[in-house]
Amino acid sequence: MVAVKFGCAVAVLFSLLIVGKADVYIVTIEGEPIISYQGGVDGFEATAVESDEKIDTTRYIQIFCMILLGRALLLLLVSLYILFFTHTIMHLFMHVCILDKNIILLPTNHRQPGSPSGVLDFGVTSYARHLESKHDMLLGMLFEEGSYQKLYSYQHLINGFAVHISHEQAETLMRAPGVKSVERDWKVRRLTTHTPQFLGLPTGVWPTGGGSDRAGEDIVIGFVDSGIYPHHPSFASHNTDPYGPVPKYRGKCEVDPDTKRSFCNGKIIGAHHFAKAAIAAGVFNPSIDFASPMDGDGHGSHTAAIAAGNNGIPVRMHGHEFGKASGMAPRARIAVYKALYRLFGGFVADVVAAIDQAVYDGVDILSLSVGPNSPPATTKTTYLNPFDATLLSAVKAGVFVAQAAGNGGPFPKTLVSYSPWIASVAAAIDDRRYKNHLTLGNGKILAGLGLSPSTHPNQTYTLVAANDVLLDSSVVKYSPSDCQKPEVLNKNLVQGNVLLCGYSFNFVVGTASIKKVSETAKSLGAIGFVLAVENVSPGTKFDPVPVGVPGILITDVEKSMDLIDYYNISTVRDWTGRVKSFKAIGSIGNGLMPKLHKSAPQVALFSARGPNIKDFSFQEADLLKPDILAPGSLIWAAWSPNGTDEPNYVGEGFAMISGTSMAAPHIAGIAALVKQKHPHWSPAAIKSALMTTSTTIDRAGKPLQAQQYSETQTIKFVGATPFDYGSGHVDPKAALDPGLIFDAGYQDYLGFLCTTAGINSNEIKNYTNSPCNYTMGHPSNFNSPSITVAHLVKSQTVTRTVTNVAEEETYVITTRMAPAIAIEASPRAMTLRPGASRKFSVTLTVRSITGAYSFGEVIMKGSRGHKVRIPVVAMGYQRSTL
Repeated sequence: MVAVKFGCAVAVLFSLLIVGKADVYIVTIEGEPIISYQGGVDGFEATAVESDEKIDTTRYIQIFCMILLGRALLLLLVSLYILFFTHTIMHLFMHVCILDKNIILLPTNHRQPGSPSGVLDFGVTSYARHLESKHDMLLGMLFEEGSYQKLYSYQHLINGFAVHISHEQAETLMRAPGVKSVERDWKVRRLTTHTPQFLGLPTGVWPTGGGSDRAGEDIVIGFVDSGIYPHHPSFASHNTDPYGPVPKYRGKCEVDPDTKRSFCNGKIIGAHHFAKAAIAAGVFNPSIDFASPMDGDGHGSHTAAIAAGNNGIPVRMHGHEFGKASGMAPRARIAVYKALYRLFGGFVADVVAAIDQAVYDGVDILSLSVGPNSPPATTKTTYLNPFDATLLSAVKAGVFVAQAAGNGGPFPKTLVSYSPWIASVAAAIDDRRYKNHLTLGNGKILAGLGLSPSTHPNQTYTLVAANDVLLDSSVVKYSPSDCQKPEVLNKNLVQGNVLLCGYSFNFVVGTASIKKVSETAKSLGAIGFVLAVENVSPGTKFDPVPVGVPGILITDVEKSMDLIDYYNISTVRDWTGRVKSFKAIGSIGNGLMPKLHKSAPQVALFSARGPNIKDFSFQEADLLKPDILAPGSLIWAAWSPNGTDEPNYVGEGFAMISGTSMAAPHIAGIAALVKQKHPHWSPAAIKSALMTTSTTIDRAGKPLQAQQYSETQTIKFVGATPFDYGSGHVDPKAALDPGLIFDAGYQDYLGFLCTTAGINSNEIKNYTNSPCNYTMGHPSNFNSPSITVAHLVKSQTVTRTVTNVAEEETYVITTRMAPAIAIEASPRAMTLRPGASRKFSVTLTVRSITGAYSFGEVIMKGSRGHKVRIPVVAMGYQRSTL
């Protein structure tokens, strides 16, 4: 029947070699992927998992063993010769059956020390091959050989493939029987220490898991990022207790094509790269992007070290130690799935292939510091596209997913992480600030930034401007005030003085760097340097940069003008404007020591803001995003010497950078600690524990603040809301013992999709392979540890279910809300035994129409000291706008 069906398709739709611009397309077709296949195809056993469970490959080996043993017994009756031969086979396969719980699917030449032999996963592998053959058959019957290039077959989390074809061929595929969706690939981008102490891990969390030497033991965190620099001490295994095998993980390790050595070492247990879509797009350059898991950017090494880097690694740069770096879960294992690259970011086709492989390999946690450049416009909803659908299946397989919320802040609706099954992470500023100052000869002290040593105490130095020490006026075309080219400056005039440079647009776009200014000053024999910002564009972000000579960046334009005015008044010139004598003097302070502020944490300016959106027309969703806040500003962590993502850290072993890219691995690592203590918790349970125990109060006991732009485009602080921080700033110690959890599974996510207005049920089925479930009634009833009603008309009651994960406890429920919305919870109190679940309801009623969101919370205080808090967000309307 299938052959007849495809035969008809060929007769109608067959294409010859088509001339036209080719693109990568992601295609999904009918048929269940491994994660949800429940049987029904002759010759293939069911492979589906229950909600939030791992793909179980071991039971197929057991079935295979039974079949072989049965056949061996039949052979036993044939002859004594066969009896002897069969006895050998039985012995071998009985040995396989005994070991099946400890199988690691690694190629023999990449197997970890001490791990058992690799064994094929017969059930899953055979069904995967069946799906791939269907993909190949479809393409082969529609198009002439050589007119297309299939890049990936997706079998585990979604059923489909990525293919490089022309637009006309894509239209042919759309009309082909059995094809559910055809979407053109789109780009993704990177969403680019002290934080363990700031979060209380060494004293409050690590001791509960056996100390830093055991924090995250045998938890595997998968990183879909720019790869890893495996030789960094943050990932070394020789200075720690030996790592044993992780039976549940079956990933493989690629070999470095240059050194012929495996990327794995026990700490790193999986390493793979995905670049077929990038190659097809013609943007992949193997000489700088590396056709291996090697990090050619720096970003991937940084994120991996934040989540799972070794504890106590000295951060040394320019002869100074800035502290000791540690991951959140320093004993966790690292699995690398490289799909991002230094110049162009990445493509969804490669990222989906990486996620698909990571989940099949058996990771526990996925850290994604990656997101789309904008909401996907090819689908009607932000929740349904190949990327988010793949992550839904990952969560169904029991994998916790932490994704960076995006760096489009402080403007509303800038999130790039939308779906309820994902933990969307916003970025916070922690309590550490690096500041410095420049003292002028006229007594003025100008504040600035600079991780540098000071000039000699009690001594001032002559200031010389780069434009006044040119060797030749013709070099003006090189922007000499940037101080990037020492060869255009007169060393005799610079030596022993402080060099004044200008911070131009070149620094913003990355063609100039503070690191290079420092190198210029050093090569010319300058005592130090000053960079003055004379004008600034809205959104320009200044971070302190470690340098080896005294140096400072004056970021305030008014203070820069004070410096320039003082320099011009003090400098003696002839009638042509040439300097006769330099009279301006100054000294640079010590900027190496951070200052700790009680006003932390604060929401970083760049961190993407809510409200969440449900479609590409930016309609607001009944779901709060971001979910949680974590450190993401000025984070020290490992760096790749090959990395060029940050020009100030080229060739360095560590970097201090900012972004929600840095916040997401904090949550991934903390989630690993929760998973270690509660190994059977679902991804939703872990997410709930993180959210309900988070805090909205800073270290000074005041409500959290958020960085925002003032009317003059300077940075100011305003009161933060759930659209800035979600549920609040993560509290790792409290998350280990949340008291109650708001659990959810695959059917709950399906119910959320089905009850969201504007989503077609056929579209849902295309991506989930499941019919719609409308019993939830309204998406606000999804059992999230937050409540959002984007269009509240008159009154609405939402329900939640909590499960007790502690001892028997009585909880008293209280509520509060902004005056425009009335809030009431029922019941007011409830007692739950260990493991018991109870429902409660929250009724929201419009009191007045303000045209703005109202914020509040539901607090559940337990008799044994637990405190469970969920944010509430609603906007009142006179009538429905849907």
